[in-house]
Amino acid sequence: MEFMNNLFKYNLTIDKKEAMVNITEYVNEAVLKSNIKNGIVVVYSPHTTAGITINENTDPDVVTDMLYGFEKNFPTKDRIYRHYEGNSHAHLKTSSVGASQSIILNKGELILGTWQAIYFCEFDGPRTRNFFVKVLEG
Repeated sequence: MEFMNNLFKYNLTIDKKEAMVNITEYVNEAVLKSNIKNGIVVVYSPHTTAGITINENTDPDVVTDMLYGFEKNFPTKDRIYRHYEGNSHAHLKTSSVGASQSIILNKGELILGTWQAIYFCEFDGPRTRNFFVKVLEG
C-alpha cells in the first residue's frame, strides 16, 4: 500500500482469468489510516479491463453466478469481435460494472448494506493490478 494525502494505492495479484476479489478490508484500512470520520470514499480502478462493484458477500455462489452472467452476456470468444488484443469481452464487462464506486462514510464506518462488500473485478487476468482509495472529508 502506498499513501499520499488520503489517497491510498493498493496492488493485487490475481491468478485467474476472471475473478471478483473482496477488497472491503483494504478500503476499511484506508479509512482507518485517513483518520477521517465523515465523508465520501471513492474506490477506483485505472484499468480498462477491470472494474469495481458492490454486491453480496455472504453467499459465494453470487460471485460465481455473476461471473457466469457476464460470460453469458459478453462471451470471451466471439468471432465478430474485432479488437486485435482479443479481450473485447473484458472491455465490455468492465464498462457494464464501471471503474469506480463511491461509499458514504459515517462516524468512521462505511455505509454498506448487511450483505454488501466491495469487489475488484478482474476480466482479463491473470495480472497484477492496482486500485485507489480516496477518502474525502465532508
